[in-house]
Amino acid sequence: MRRDRLLQQQDVPQYGVSMRKNGERNGLLWNTPHTYLIYTFWGQPRLRGVKDGRGVACAIFIEQPVHGSQFPTTPHLQDEVLRHSLQNPEEFWTRQAEHLHWHKKPEATLRMAQRTLRGGLVHPTWEWFSGGEISTCYNCVDRHLLHEVETLAGALRQEGVKRGDVVMLYMPMIPAALIGMLAVNRLGAIHSVVFGDFAPNALAQRIDACKPVEAIDLSFHKPERIVIWQREQLRWGIKSRWNVLLRWLQGLDFGGKTTRANKSSWQEFVDSAKARGIKADCVPVKSGDPAHIMHTSGTTGAPKGVRRDAGDVSFTASDIGWVVGHSYILYAPLLTGASTVLYEGKPVGTPDASAFWRVVEEYKIGERGGLRSLKALFLAGERSEPTLVSMYQELLDKYGAPSSHVIDNWWSTEVRSPITARALTPHAGQDRKTRSAGKPMPGFDIRVVDGQGRQVEKGSMGNLVLGLPLAPTAFRTLWENEERFYKSHLKRFEGKFLDTGDAGWVDEDGYVHVMSRNDDGLNVSAYRLSSGVIEQAISSHPLVAECCIVGVPDELKGQLPFAFVTLSVAEHPESAVPDTKIAGEIQLLVRKQVGAFASLGGIVQGKGMIPKTRSGKTLRRVLRELVENGVYGEFAQEVAVPSTVEVAAVVEVARAKVKEYFEQSGEKRTMRKLGA
Repeated sequence: MRRDRLLQQQDVPQYGVSMRKNGERNGLLWNTPHTYLIYTFWGQPRLRGVKDGRGVACAIFIEQPVHGSQFPTTPHLQDEVLRHSLQNPEEFWTRQAEHLHWHKKPEATLRMAQRTLRGGLVHPTWEWFSGGEISTCYNCVDRHLLHEVETLAGALRQEGVKRGDVVMLYMPMIPAALIGMLAVNRLGAIHSVVFGDFAPNALAQRIDACKPVEAIDLSFHKPERIVIWQREQLRWGIKSRWNVLLRWLQGLDFGGKTTRANKSSWQEFVDSAKARGIKADCVPVKSGDPAHIMHTSGTTGAPKGVRRDAGDVSFTASDIGWVVGHSYILYAPLLTGASTVLYEGKPVGTPDASAFWRVVEEYKIGERGGLRSLKALFLAGERSEPTLVSMYQELLDKYGAPSSHVIDNWWSTEVRSPITARALTPHAGQDRKTRSAGKPMPGFDIRVVDGQGRQVEKGSMGNLVLGLPLAPTAFRTLWENEERFYKSHLKRFEGKFLDTGDAGWVDEDGYVHVMSRNDDGLNVSAYRLSSGVIEQAISSHPLVAECCIVGVPDELKGQLPFAFVTLSVAEHPESAVPDTKIAGEIQLLVRKQVGAFASLGGIVQGKGMIPKTRSGKTLRRVLRELVENGVYGEFAQEVAVPSTVEVAAVVEVARAKVKEYFEQSGEKRTMRKLGA
């Protein structure tokens, strides 16, 4: 049983189908505003080309074989790519590696092994492209952007930075930050970028974890040198509270040892190197050597230092201190020769909400024509509410490029690239499911299992896990903490799968639905529920702008869903207790869409009370602690707020609303902590 797909010649410029001369293997280039995803097909499904008079293929037929039982029964091009990456990963990724320049060709594409921890525990490990040596900087820069990077790299090398050293960057979203990352990579060193809005204690945490040779002076570990980018508006060296703080910290005695790091101006540092003709060539590193360290957001505890092995215009509204910024502001566009747009500040509010769209129009994201150039809007971070996806899709249908798409995708710092998404292909619009984060991307074997690691039926809720090995983009361990890597990601399912920490399901067509973090799940009357399912029902109310569900202990049902709701009205009600009519309508939506057993145990209403991290993750654990304290009247009890919180004052707004709710509603405090 076989079906053919035909990609017409007129689709070539728009969708980037590569046309190669007769005799070469055909390929397909899927073009997105964030990056080019290059997938080469070989073997099965077979390709047949139609030649024109010049011997160049003008159409490609892709013959698709029958899907295996683990794949959807409906033929889909993205499923075929996934199938090849999982059934024959060595052959698949060997082909992808051919698109890069290798200083030394790999001896093997994939090697599986076992790693023994202290105490005798054994878990699986793997290595991609073992024996190979590569420079990411060479692939990004020497083929396109050279002078500034090689000069800074030469200056850093003269200061003693060498292969394997850690260099930390704490900078705003300016071109110098990207040049700095690439210069560090050029030397074979490891860059660790810290989000520029982090407070001193969060920065110090990351410095102490990485122990960089170059960084900023706000931690117990003292770097050997600090290079400071000078701004005309506030130059380093003048009398300011920041310099007073720096001098005070520099003079502190830590454990009987005082260290004074050398400081210099970035501009003078680079100008001196230019005047002396100082440059540095690329230093290739082994494919398994670390290339950079990314710390997770820390929403579930201390941030983890994730170790990473080494045309069009793209605008990624993130920060280089987050993994999205690493992958899609810097590396992916430059690897493909595309242009990348940096934006310093928040493009949703600096200076106003129209900034995001002005960037698209001014820099012609895609091509000329204002927003008509916009081909796709990718939503990263937490799962997107279906109502939000639908709203943006309606806007793109009206103002964006023809057949433009809003694409939700699911990933994390640990994997460095989307685990699921919808590839931009000619038929992408036919495959849209607003309630899904898309289909698995190549190399990611997504399973849904119960608490014992047994695979559940299609459409059933469970733990989202990844089969091993992970795709080459993903991590293989944590920075200098193999024990934590095993305990956090492999131990729960005895090394069979990697635990993503997320819950959801996969439908019959192979689309992945990510509903919540596992620790955000609720156990209501013996039913396992995700907070996302209930939030989805509440968000369908036309007056609800934002909501968050947390579970609080209940002596009868085990847990009760408790809602925080913000309304989309110009004059938001002051009361923490919602109007009886709105509360009844919200309860009815939950009962109809989820079930009567999921009826809400309470609804707190307010504006600006749902705390988030700077990367957009909702801090449900903080709200859950506030409600649990409120059950016992302990409204002033401290809660653990991570340093990555965007606006700490929001937590105090939520605390006040919780107190007001319990005092106004006259709730009987019958809920109790289980086991108490």
